[in-house]
Order: sequence, then structure tokens, then C-alpha cells
Amino acid sequence: MAVNRFPFTKQYRDLLHQRVNSFSDQRRMNDKLVSAAVAITVYAHNNACAVIVTRRSPRLNAHSGQWALPGGRVDEGESLIDAARREMHEEINLDLPESALLGTLDDYVTRSGYAITPVVFWSDAKAEQLRPNPDEVASIHPFSFDDLVNPKSPNLEKIPESNRQVLSMNYEHDRIFAPTGAMLYQFREVAILNKHTQVGHYDQPVFAWQ
Repeated sequence: MAVNRFPFTKQYRDLLHQRVNSFSDQRRMNDKLVSAAVAITVYAHNNACAVIVTRRSPRLNAHSGQWALPGGRVDEGESLIDAARREMHEEINLDLPESALLGTLDDYVTRSGYAITPVVFWSDAKAEQLRPNPDEVASIHPFSFDDLVNPKSPNLEKIPESNRQVLSMNYEHDRIFAPTGAMLYQFREVAILNKHTQVGHYDQPVFAWQ
């Protein structure tokens, strides 16, 4: 029988909490950037840890059909954590208490002018409780920790339009590009592998610049 390296247990939750909470994350907000928050939510898939990722709805005007984490703009007077929790409820029908918070990672500044804060949560919800809001989300998927630590990820590419490398993570038979890919990579490094890795210097592919 294969050993479960990433068991969905309280002990492993406490370990992830300790690693993420002790990480010295960087905020990069300024007057020219729009504040946004996304949720990196750990839940159980086949009795092991996985992260919730989504396919964006083809109905959306921006970034339709792309891989994403639940998230969006922070409303006026709203905290980053509350924004991430609200977006999870709106996009995938997941309500989490404040006690589900494990911590935050570095802001990722996008080409389109957003400072995106990844907020890390732990959820005891079952997969069948998650329902995509068809206006925003086409489908909901698990990204297992086993796949996250695949040594073939990340992919780093040079493009003529940028002096920064473009980052992507392998997922199933596809790739998840930055910004989502960069945030998942940092989560892998900090929470799973216990490394102090930063990702703000990695670029997005040109199709995600708008």
C-alpha cells in the first residue's frame, strides 16, 4: 500500500498553519494598484490533501476558461481575509469561519494592475458540497499535494515581450500560468516543502496581461 505523504489530519493542518503563519509575507499595495484576494483552500481528496482550483466560466469577459483560484476585488472597508471568504461563497458555495485561516502569502502584482493576496484556508467541506456559480465558474477541481510537488514543475520560459521568466505549473494534461501558477508554486514551497521562496519576479504569459 502506498504511503499517504500528505494526510488530511489535524496534525498536518497544524504543520501547514505553522509554516504559512511564520512566513514573512510581503504586501505590495499602492495607490496605483487594485487590491484583490484569492483563496488557496486545502481540503480532502481521496483522504489526502489537495487545493481547490477552478475553471473560469466561458461567459466571462476577462480570462474566460482559464484556471483560477476563487477570488476577486476587495470591496471598500473589507479585509483581505473577508474578501477571500466572500468570493469562495459566491463562486463555489463554500462558507468558512475565520478559524479556517492558515495565513497569507506574498502579494503578486499583475500586468493589469492588481495586487493579489493569496489567503490560505483549511476546509473540512466535502467535494459534493462545492457547487460552481455558472456565471463565474465552469468547474471545480482538486490539485493534489502529490501533483503540486511534482519535480517537473514549475516550468520557466523566456518570451521576447519580457525580461522576466514566465512561470507555469503542470496540472493534469495542461499548465496553470502565473499569476495563479505563481501563487500555487509559492504555496507549495512555503507550506508543503518548508522553503522561503518568493515569486513576484516571475511574469505572466502575454495572453494574461490584460
